[in-house]
Amino acid sequence: MDPSRALNYAREHRPRFVAELKQFLRFPSVSSEPAHSKDIRSCAVWLARHLQNIGLDRVRIIPTRGNPIVYASWLRAAGCPTLIIYGHYDVVSAGPLRAWRTPPFTPTLQNSDLHARGAADDKGQLFAHVKAIESWLSIRHSLPVNVKCIFEGEEEIGGPHLTSFITRNRHTLRADAAVISDTRMLGPGRPAISYAQRGRLRAELKVTGPRHELHSGNFGGAVLSPVQALCEMIALLHDADGHVAVPGFYDDVRQWSEKERLFMRRNGPTDAEVLQDAQVERDWGESEFSLYERTTIRPAVTLNGIVGGHYGSGFKSIIPASATAKVGFRLVPDQEPQKIAQLFRDYIARITPQSVRSSVRTYAPAAPALVDRNDPAIKAAAFAYERGFGSAPAFIRSGGAIPVVNTFQQILGCPAVLMGFGLPDDQIHGPNEKFHLPNFYKAIATSIWYLTAIAKLRNLPRVNRRMESWTE
Repeated sequence: MDPSRALNYAREHRPRFVAELKQFLRFPSVSSEPAHSKDIRSCAVWLARHLQNIGLDRVRIIPTRGNPIVYASWLRAAGCPTLIIYGHYDVVSAGPLRAWRTPPFTPTLQNSDLHARGAADDKGQLFAHVKAIESWLSIRHSLPVNVKCIFEGEEEIGGPHLTSFITRNRHTLRADAAVISDTRMLGPGRPAISYAQRGRLRAELKVTGPRHELHSGNFGGAVLSPVQALCEMIALLHDADGHVAVPGFYDDVRQWSEKERLFMRRNGPTDAEVLQDAQVERDWGESEFSLYERTTIRPAVTLNGIVGGHYGSGFKSIIPASATAKVGFRLVPDQEPQKIAQLFRDYIARITPQSVRSSVRTYAPAAPALVDRNDPAIKAAAFAYERGFGSAPAFIRSGGAIPVVNTFQQILGCPAVLMGFGLPDDQIHGPNEKFHLPNFYKAIATSIWYLTAIAKLRNLPRVNRRMESWTE
């Protein structure tokens, strides 16, 4: 199919597309906060109705034990490949609100940037594919390929129910490729395809001391503060050179050839660019690796937060009863999350001072993922980027984790195509998150071209299934 009419439709309807994206962004669909469960549901209903209105078939809101999955399909292209389009409509918490220049759930346009929580992660990127589908259906009443949309509401809390859903329905969900737009480009006009994702593990470390708060005047110097003990333990997670000090942590880390590292140097960001993106002056970590390597092919342990004792206004002379730290692990091939979890527990037990007690809870494990850069579905994405952005994409590794990448590859047996449209300064997960509208428009065009390119790949197995039956 010639995409020119679909591309013209997308250009002509940009103002409406942006207005609809603003509606989507107004839902405070924060999956980590139970108080927003109704907002999650309302957002899912809005998205499902929108998918139905643009002409998709079999639109469903599929319940899980947590937040619902929004599913829609169009399976009328007989003999053509089938493409999964994945995204997530949930967002992280907007706090701290005082750091936002505009209300996080009141989408605000400043220059060419649309500011709101979820603008880039992931509602804006997800919506670009939705608008590409609309552009095709509005002018041709058909698509070049078969499409199955899977939009989940729990990605930001580790997607605890998505894998089981896909496993139960793996025959219904079979596809030739899955496209995911939840990553970023190298910069304006510099598109990128991610071919590797780090894995992930989250841990909560709790240290307890006295049964209740104690007056520090009466017991200071005689009773160890759990906050102090926790800080001392956290300080022992790394050595002076930034290496993780947990015994056995690096045992399974894959060593990459000089050829691969040279490819990374040629295609990835420089140290200066990484520091600029982070808006910091000095780096930290393993000096024998570049900053790009430290954030992609090397694992990391990060202190995400710490709570304990009095932290409000004024002063309170106490020895607190407990303190808690949230610790994040970024894992690389061939590290296994469960093995790392046990190594961490063992190390914490060893370094816990005798005057306090400690406990560790681990959750949200995700395995690392690698994608073949030479897969036909990846090459189609490179072609679509050249058409949509006017420049060839770089192939880069990502330091983040998208658990569904490994799920699609292992359970459905289809390649995951990571086409990112965010920018390094989009403030994902931070205050004042934004989505660059020129990228939104080019993302729609790129998706239109991708649907065209996938249809021409005759060597894909074409696993189209007209019948859909679900196990919920």
